[in-house]
Amino acid sequence: MPQNTEYKATNSETQAIAYKERLNSWAIARLLPDTQRQIVARFRNRSDADGYMQHLCQIVPNASFMVVFDCQREEVVN
Repeated sequence: MPQNTEYKATNSETQAIAYKERLNSWAIARLLPDTQRQIVARFRNRSDADGYMQHLCQIVPNASFMVVFDCQREEVVN
């Protein structure tokens, strides 16, 4: 059966994906040298992020973590 290689997502499908990506705006960032940060996990609410950060601090005591609100995430556009 041949595949449809010319399929393009409709505007409503891309909007739904973009909205879903924006839901997880709370993030835990690991603080790295030279003012860099690495996102470790994303959450829908601050409470979940705070709880998981406490867990991370117990598991990796030598690392520094911070809860951030990442509202300017770059969205991948195909």
